[in-house]
Amino acid sequence: MALVLTDEARMVRETALSFFRERSPITALRKLRDDNDPVGFSRGLWREMAELGWTGFLVDEDDGGSGFGMTGLTQVMEAAGRTLTASPLMSTALLGASLLSLAGSDDQKAEYLPPLLAGEQILALALDEGARHAPDRIAATAERDGAGYRLNGEKTFVLDGHIADTLIVAARTDAGVALFLVPGDAVSRTRLTMVDSRNAARIRLDNVAVGPDSMLRRGPALDLALDRARTGLAAEMLGSAQEAFDRTVQYLKDRKQFGVAIGSFQSLKHRAAQMFCEVEITRSAVIAAASALDSGANDAAALVSLAKAKANETLFLCGNEGVQMHGGIGMTDEHEIGFFMKRSRVAQATFGDTRFCRDRYATAMGY
Repeated sequence: MALVLTDEARMVRETALSFFRERSPITALRKLRDDNDPVGFSRGLWREMAELGWTGFLVDEDDGGSGFGMTGLTQVMEAAGRTLTASPLMSTALLGASLLSLAGSDDQKAEYLPPLLAGEQILALALDEGARHAPDRIAATAERDGAGYRLNGEKTFVLDGHIADTLIVAARTDAGVALFLVPGDAVSRTRLTMVDSRNAARIRLDNVAVGPDSMLRRGPALDLALDRARTGLAAEMLGSAQEAFDRTVQYLKDRKQFGVAIGSFQSLKHRAAQMFCEVEITRSAVIAAASALDSGANDAAALVSLAKAKANETLFLCGNEGVQMHGGIGMTDEHEIGFFMKRSRVAQATFGDTRFCRDRYATAMGY
């Protein structure tokens, strides 16, 4: 298992860091929030990401992608986390592309992948139904209706669900849980207001009719796609934690009390040192998880759970410490450090909080 980046991955990393720093600073997220933007992200920026090839990292070359894998995409996700960029990277480039590539038929791939790769199609996974991530607890139903199905149920916390062109809906059939491709305008959608100003929605399915060609192939695709999502989100959280740490250290150097920089105070040095160590440990965990997924390692699920659990804790720490060590100004909306703390609260709960990931790790390790 490689714990260092290849030259290609480093190139992607540098490109992504430069792109997000120049094209999507935190002021862009603030504007989306303050304008109550109906989309929640810049479609133009998303098309630029597609032109850079990022939408095709998890799509095979035969299907029009690059097949670069999670090691490449995590570099993009980490860079996006540094500027808290709002985009469909998670919903579409990661989950949508994964599920279509892993479980789509040739006809489904031919229909959905080209517009996805071009940045013209937004996909969203409609999975969870309760307050916590629970992929095994699916109550939504898909009942036979002639050759097709009728879907009923409700989904919550659907990332980019309110503007998705196509939803991938998990529903229970007589043969177990299956995934269905459902047009976005065929369901009732309510946009949710998240504390981090990101997109999510509640989806209501009332006798939604779909044809037999709407079902994805059965198999382990959902589990693998969710592990990719956990790793991608852990990488984004790593980027946010690194940025919060860097900004806090800079503030400790600039802010003076009693005629000296507050960074010279030993207690603050210790707290900054802890943040640094936790960020570096998280970086190793994320690289290990991405590498394990790309190589199909047997311990991939355990490493993914470890990476997400660690990222949950690290961003929580760096977000909190960043606000506290900035003092009173850190509590104001005018200062950007608080955006990282807000993001940590939502990202922690997405695709498995720390308790969920620790339990999954313990199970994978035989405890």
